[in-house]
Amino acid sequence: MNKIILMGRLTRDPEVRYTQKDNTPVARYSLAVDKKYKRDDGVTADFFNMVAFGKLAEFAEKYLRKGTKMLIAGRVQTGTYEKDGVKIPFFEVVVEEQEFAESKNAISSDVGTNSNNGITTDEHGFMHISDDFQEELPFN
Repeated sequence: MNKIILMGRLTRDPEVRYTQKDNTPVARYSLAVDKKYKRDDGVTADFFNMVAFGKLAEFAEKYLRKGTKMLIAGRVQTGTYEKDGVKIPFFEVVVEEQEFAESKNAISSDVGTNSNNGITTDEHGFMHISDDFQEELPFN
């Protein structure tokens, strides 16, 4: 079984590109996951490269921003690619499910003056989500 579950914060906004073959959206971002204990060298987090496809990628592009705390379930993918004649190994998590791990109010207090974190909300603090995402919401 190949399953990984991570909770952490995005270290950057998702970068979305589209495949040449069928124009499928592909989102890439990284997640910082706090360690339970601080290492001797001062490292307090592990960093995971994430990749999401299709509707998950569209959702990431539209709603995820640097600093957003997320719960991600997926599978580990490893391999190599060649650059300048040198094989370079890679390790990434293919996103299968993604959920917000904190409320909008918690996000607002974490980011200070940029309280919306680039996300529009109504007068009650609820995020506006377009109708075409209703079936793909991670918390349905």
